[in-house]
Amino acid sequence: MKIQELHIYTSRLDEQLKFYQEVLSLPLLESSQTDFKVLVGQSVLWFSYKAKSTPYHLAVNIPPNQVSDALAWLHKRVSIIQDEGQDIINFVSWNAKSVYFYDPDHNILEFIARKNLPYKNIDAFDYHSLIRISEIGVPVDDNATFYRQLQQLSDFKIYDGSMERFCAVGDEEGLFIVVNKHQKRWYPTNDETYSSDFEVKFENLAQSFSVVFKDGKMVESASI
Repeated sequence: MKIQELHIYTSRLDEQLKFYQEVLSLPLLESSQTDFKVLVGQSVLWFSYKAKSTPYHLAVNIPPNQVSDALAWLHKRVSIIQDEGQDIINFVSWNAKSVYFYDPDHNILEFIARKNLPYKNIDAFDYHSLIRISEIGVPVDDNATFYRQLQQLSDFKIYDGSMERFCAVGDEEGLFIVVNKHQKRWYPTNDETYSSDFEVKFENLAQSFSVVFKDGKMVESASI
């Protein structure tokens, strides 16, 4: 699964634009009084203004050989979210390491280096090193319902977890991080999991799809 475009919402459009364009140095693709789009590796991240918005969890794949370089790059720009005093968090079962930080909306952002993926960068780490958006958090009332809806679109594997509290659906290139919002909070911050609206365009098994998530449910999906 490869996320091509992710559309999310913010009540701090100007602050978010400054953060993503100036702090993270992401290329600006479009901007208006109500929207902007930035390039995140091979994905597009699209923000639209909404008077009331709630936080998201997003992850971005980075080269497996550059997690320490990514940490050094981020240290100059943001405050790192630690877990038990550690800046780099080791997910042994996923064969991956991550660095977490917030944006101005308190979205939990994650740079994740997945050692099983065949990416390598020999240049100095900067925004060019970002591969693509690889995770979007999907807090729901019932994990199984969302998974069944995905299965109606295409064949999705369960990468990790179950239908109870936490279920990562997809693969290492792209994952829906489906959580039961009544039972699970976000790691490593223990922040509340909100069913924040989003739209996502992605590729799975060489086909392109779009999904609209609104008010805690998938309300629209299509092959495109």
